[in-house]
Amino acid sequence: MLLWATAGGVALGFLVALEIMARHYGVPGPLTTQVREVVCPPKSGFLLYACMALMMVVLPWRERFIAAGAAVGIDLVFVVARWMLGIDVDLDEAHPFGNGALWVVLGCAVIAVTRRTGRERVLLLKGIGLGLLLVTGRKTGDAWLLITAKSRPTVLDPYVATADHALGNPSWVVGRLVRASGSIGFHVLDVVYGQLAVAAVVVAMYQLRNVAAERRFPRHHLVRTFLVIGMLGPAVYMIFPVVGPVFTYGPGASGTGGLHWAVADLWPDIPSPLSPPHPVPYDGLTPRNCMPSLHTAWATAIFIHSRSGPRVLRVAGTFWLIATLTATLGFGYHYGADLVAGVVFTLTIEAALRAQVRGWDRSGLQLAAYGATVFVALLLSYRFLPVQMAGRPWLFGPVLLLAMGSVVYGYLRTTRLWEPAPAALQRPEPQPEMV
Repeated sequence: MLLWATAGGVALGFLVALEIMARHYGVPGPLTTQVREVVCPPKSGFLLYACMALMMVVLPWRERFIAAGAAVGIDLVFVVARWMLGIDVDLDEAHPFGNGALWVVLGCAVIAVTRRTGRERVLLLKGIGLGLLLVTGRKTGDAWLLITAKSRPTVLDPYVATADHALGNPSWVVGRLVRASGSIGFHVLDVVYGQLAVAAVVVAMYQLRNVAAERRFPRHHLVRTFLVIGMLGPAVYMIFPVVGPVFTYGPGASGTGGLHWAVADLWPDIPSPLSPPHPVPYDGLTPRNCMPSLHTAWATAIFIHSRSGPRVLRVAGTFWLIATLTATLGFGYHYGADLVAGVVFTLTIEAALRAQVRGWDRSGLQLAAYGATVFVALLLSYRFLPVQMAGRPWLFGPVLLLAMGSVVYGYLRTTRLWEPAPAALQRPEPQPEMV
């Protein structure tokens, strides 16, 4: 309980600091945006219901049905009230539902403090904290992305775009394929890309399906990896600010960027030119959130954790990974180099977390140290060797893939040693024949 209280205090302190920093740049912080969603139309109703679903893993089935019914009922009241007051909801910016889910989670927090005691109180508070961390992490990420745009006036896209020639400019290739797939392919990928957190909740709920019966959480699950990725990844954004090919070499997207900010109007038809790269100025709205690709990192984590589930979950995890990689490249949000770094980033974090669960297992820590070394080497090569990489794609392309592959191989080899060996089938002893 002391550990959870300490973690909660640290998280609250971080949120307050981020709120102050965001207000310094003239934008609302995560605490402000979260409080608004108690009444105002939420940015993502699906995320709030996913938050509630994650919290409900600690509840018995009867209480789950009551909580879900209450959330839907509260949302209906909000919809009717907004209609009677003539309040229109901009569906491009918010959802007309989701407030009910947030009210139910907050109501359960009140019940935990006032009506529960001992281990039952602690378990319910853990479930509530887990759910709120999901939505708070999203709010924190949104605020942090705006801070990266305000505090990093120049971006390093020309360096990554030049280095990406070693991989064959995959964003340009996949971008043309997505455009050729038409509106159906675009909308499918858009849903997959936008609802990554919901997919994570589905996998997490399978992993946490026995919490209500066992009255305890498993030692390691997807939410832990998701949160650590979300905490560490944005720090790299500040060190290596990159906005993506659709912004630097195209018209921009999601209301930010534009050809007046682009180096040239090239994406996805003409690869970026091979010339000595240099930092370029960009607007104060577009997030510098490319290096590493956290969408790739999170989709990789979903894929890894879905491996222990039934066949349908494994298939879904594989589909989500492939579709997310296609979307990140095909929408022009990322370079191929970002994806390579994202995979290494996730496996390094996953190895460290699993080593911690096993009592700081030595092989897991060695793998985490190796993954961190490869990740830093990737960033340094993108920054200081892009021209050499583009000039020798036959050498550096395979080297990049082998570096990523070595971390993948190390992870598979290490984790397989941790898996319990299947029990050998017991053959019946031969019995003497009856005479």
